[in-house]
Amino acid sequence: MRVAILAHEKFPDRAKTALGILRYADHDVVAVLDRENDGRRVSEFVPDVQDAPIVAETSDLEPQADEIDALLIGIAPIGGGFDENWRDDVRTALEYGWDVVSGLHYFLAEDEEFARLAAEHGCELRDVRNPPDDLTVADGVADEVDAEVILTVGTDCSVGKMTTTMELARAARAAGHDAAVIPTGQTGILIEGWGTPIDRVVSDFTAGAVEEMVLEKGDEHDYLFVEGQGSIVHPAYSPVTLGILHGSMADELVLCHEAGRETIHGYESFALPSIRTYVDLYESIAAPVAESDVVAGALNTAGLEGDAAARDAVDDYAEALGAPATDVLRFGTDGLLDALL
Repeated sequence: MRVAILAHEKFPDRAKTALGILRYADHDVVAVLDRENDGRRVSEFVPDVQDAPIVAETSDLEPQADEIDALLIGIAPIGGGFDENWRDDVRTALEYGWDVVSGLHYFLAEDEEFARLAAEHGCELRDVRNPPDDLTVADGVADEVDAEVILTVGTDCSVGKMTTTMELARAARAAGHDAAVIPTGQTGILIEGWGTPIDRVVSDFTAGAVEEMVLEKGDEHDYLFVEGQGSIVHPAYSPVTLGILHGSMADELVLCHEAGRETIHGYESFALPSIRTYVDLYESIAAPVAESDVVAGALNTAGLEGDAAARDAVDDYAEALGAPATDVLRFGTDGLLDALL
């Protein structure tokens, strides 16, 4: 599928959905929309993902309009709202006959103008954060699957859980293992083409939704890498984290953290606890449901300059964690796979 990605004024630092698609999705990205970086290229900011030109708005792609299949919303703002500054881009995409795919909590299909334009131009509005209607409570049986279940957990949001999940699954498959991803958020769903957006599920059904996905794939693969969400101490998103933790009944946990982060993003009055506190919390909260142990760590060192500083940070993190750790993008996954598989 040939796509354009909307990432206005957020690329690359706060456009994790866009980066996830560029790095992992099987799409041909024609362009990224970002007004602040119009005229530049993705490779100037992120060299290790699919390259594409950056343009200011959808109308800049009119000469290629017939060659593009969809506009993807590549931003996941706090609260998942729709910015009215994006309306012209979405409207133009629909007028060109492109599908529009969104992971926002704001459902484009329920927007009167967008729904009318989609009908007029024969295209589709796909809200991937819209969960199925037939979810139920968990039965507590995810641990009965044949696969080893590995869950990424975090010290905060946006510390690298999705990236770590994808990198570990990719590396496991490259090493000859039968591994699959269980997508639980909009970015993972856009990459994998299936999944349930756990942060949109009714609270009683969150664990059940994760369990259902584990049961669906658990006897078909040897390893399941479950995409984690939020953090167990997050003042807003901890319920999502808990639902995934208990619903997956994971065998092993990978604790993800960003080097240098000391407070919760967007809630800076809340300091992050120590790494050992996180280990104890995740393991003790999981324990009544499943013996889930933190056996490895992933440290996001993107904010550090140079491999030497990053290596020192990883070593310090591993020591605090009491387990092997790495930056999965900068240094690869070999050490983690040895611990996990």
